[in-house]
Amino acid sequence: VPEGKVVVLNFRFIDLESDNLCRYDFVDVYNGHANGQRIGRFCGTFRPGALVSSSNKMMVQMISDANTAGNGFMAMFSAAEPNERGDRYCGGRLEGPSGSFKTPNWPDRDYPAGVACVWHIVAPENQLIELMFEKFDVERDNYCRYDFVAVFNGGEINDAKRIGRYCGDSPPAPIVSESNELLIQFLSDLSLTADGFIGHYKFRPKKLPTTTVPPITTTPAITAAPPTGTSGLRSKNPNPGRTEKTQTPSSASSGSATSSLMSLKPTVALCQQKCRRTGTLESNYCSSNFVLAGTVITTITRGGSLHATISIINIYKEGNLAIQQAGKNMSAKVIVVCKQCPLLRRGLNYIIMGQVDEDGRGRIMPDSFIMTFKTKSQKLLNALETKQC
Repeated sequence: VPEGKVVVLNFRFIDLESDNLCRYDFVDVYNGHANGQRIGRFCGTFRPGALVSSSNKMMVQMISDANTAGNGFMAMFSAAEPNERGDRYCGGRLEGPSGSFKTPNWPDRDYPAGVACVWHIVAPENQLIELMFEKFDVERDNYCRYDFVAVFNGGEINDAKRIGRYCGDSPPAPIVSESNELLIQFLSDLSLTADGFIGHYKFRPKKLPTTTVPPITTTPAITAAPPTGTSGLRSKNPNPGRTEKTQTPSSASSGSATSSLMSLKPTVALCQQKCRRTGTLESNYCSSNFVLAGTVITTITRGGSLHATISIINIYKEGNLAIQQAGKNMSAKVIVVCKQCPLLRRGLNYIIMGQVDEDGRGRIMPDSFIMTFKTKSQKLLNALETKQC
């Protein structure tokens, strides 16, 4: 569109091959042209609301594979004044040392249906960004499929750099970026809405501890992949009560603090023992709280333990494990109590069995059953999945 204006894109109709991860046929919308940041990826019959670029350029790219096809899509674009976009639009580049961001209409009324916002926070190169949500109420769904906030390290929507995806009415835990850029995406679909949110950020020096606080799932724990082909075709609670609060485990009780102190010495002794898994795949299945196959995508050493994020290939037994769904992948957090035992290497695929702590994270002990995941393991695991324990 002409210089000085922004692009507003509206999908009038969309019918692409339906897949809950949008892996096969999809349409991507980008800010700017070839090297712009991705505003969103869509498939199935889910019709997003108005998408707004931050400049006078936008790119729409459709990809389809050689198999199933749908009817396609129809979209309309128009030019708008950046400062006359009304309450439906939000987002932008934030470069001040501190600031706030909020959903349209906050705090007077609910955010509108069909909104897409991207805030790009940029700090000086030697600083990090600290982010916190003061108030938070986004339409609840176990998989955060419909309305959600996603936070990414860096300046683009990239699933590999996603810190978390959030919905429900419990504010996400405070977040600290890994670099001097952070991206916040907010998307609402064309049906139910909620109060919205207000968040704040500030810059801080890199020399302070840079460990990112693990994101807390703000919805009930996900226990399975969402069913394929349900995008845009679902039944929602027509009267979502604002008073119903998601219960999150308490992390600061005097009992748990005492327990942690009492278990410190045994843990040190435990990590000095030889690293050896016990039993077999079959014998460990019933005694384990969760069983999954996945790829190690991040590892952070904290004290003598290793905190890892696992991108899930398949989950066979979920137990109380908190699982997050974000765009293309599902992931879970696990803690290897003795960081070298068993040894998890980033980028490799494993079968992981273990117990779950009160925060919904997998807990891996030296004798937990961990093995490299190979395709031939799939048949045995599928058989175990139906096993009566």
